[in-house]
Amino acid sequence: MSLRIYNTLSRALEPFTPIEAGHVRMYVCGMTIYDLCHIGHARMMMAFDVVQRWLKAGGMRVTYVRNITDIDDKIIKRAVERGITIRALTDEMIAAMHQDISALAIESPSLEPRATEFVPEMLAIIQTLEQKGLAYQATNGDVNYSVRKFPGYGKLSGKSLDELRAGERVAVQDGKEDPLDFVLWKAAKDTEPEDAKWDSNALGYGFGKGRPGWHIECSAMSCQTLGETFDIHGGGADLQFPHHENEIAQSEGATGKPLANFWVHNGFVRVDNEKMSKSLGNFFTIRDVLRQYDAETVRFFLIRTHYRSALNYSDAHLDDARTALKRMYTALDLVPARTLACIDWSEPFAARFKAAMDEDFGTPEAVAVLFDLATEVNRTQSAQAAGLLRALGACLGVLQGDPKVFLQAGSALGESSILERIAERAAAKAARNFAQADNIRKNLLEQGIALKDSATGTSWEVLK
Repeated sequence: MSLRIYNTLSRALEPFTPIEAGHVRMYVCGMTIYDLCHIGHARMMMAFDVVQRWLKAGGMRVTYVRNITDIDDKIIKRAVERGITIRALTDEMIAAMHQDISALAIESPSLEPRATEFVPEMLAIIQTLEQKGLAYQATNGDVNYSVRKFPGYGKLSGKSLDELRAGERVAVQDGKEDPLDFVLWKAAKDTEPEDAKWDSNALGYGFGKGRPGWHIECSAMSCQTLGETFDIHGGGADLQFPHHENEIAQSEGATGKPLANFWVHNGFVRVDNEKMSKSLGNFFTIRDVLRQYDAETVRFFLIRTHYRSALNYSDAHLDDARTALKRMYTALDLVPARTLACIDWSEPFAARFKAAMDEDFGTPEAVAVLFDLATEVNRTQSAQAAGLLRALGACLGVLQGDPKVFLQAGSALGESSILERIAERAAAKAARNFAQADNIRKNLLEQGIALKDSATGTSWEVLK
């Protein structure tokens, strides 16, 4: 079975074939970087980490671009509040983001362009749009996109201009000719710091001092790094409208070519049935969560729900993810895994895993295969099966750690203390003092330590 991906543009699953044979070019809208990343942001980056891992597992070369928005109203406001430059704030937050997502084993993209590095390219697109009659400079100095002059507006979101016409009841502000129009270039304000302003005249364009609007940033960065048409454009479902709709209007209005062949959107993380967001104040930063749960448990929690589905955040769901991982690591702890040079995709478990991932990156079904394979490892004690479990887990970025380290992590008791108690229990059993041996096991269990006896001795793990 060949890879099929759900395309938001067509609202259907479509067979995926890259424009250039063997090479996938993918652009994902990244972070507006003014604060620490929360679990909702991690979910987006994790979704496309799995996508690019699976494309590579299929033998594809992947050029993965995930941008950084480092100029924005919120960034300016936060920098002013802290009394530091915009660059100092964004450098600090980018470093924090890299630290947080690295802990979750989210691989770095091929390129990570910053918006502020592409202002001349943005201005070039804006000038092209103005020359084509799709943009105009308003009386307040802003340059706006004329939405009604782009015939395809609404094709991604499914929103027609008639449906958006309710906005016409709102008074036209900021010199816009139509309430639906959006800003491409924001004229500088006296109250804004100087490092939030670019002189477009000095760069060869006649729009005065200002800064780019949010939407134009991605049009310029994707075009410059991947070309005018590329394979996959991704991001969170909240970006489908208006951000991605506006990207299409800008890019296709300027070039006359499709921006991307596939549009891919991940679902929200929800807390108490509301989308997790900073504006609602119901968010948990990655750092908050990692203080309570190990990174692999958090990663597994994020990937075992299909990327397009809403993901419910709760301690109970994270606890369940930890328990599920322990089941698989327990199998790997009992049977040393044989290192596989490559995966034989005709092997039944591997074939099922591939079929799941080839159907729109179906991680829930793929994870079910991992559970079945762990059961097989326990049943057969096969090092080959254990090696396959590790190899398939690698496609999702899990099951790569030392089983004992994972199973024994998080104990309030030190390892030496636990081993001491295990030795005392062994001595009690040798002396046929089974009551004392049982009391030692019970006492450890009350402290969250489970003992497991086997022909090779007694092992232990932390219960959570």
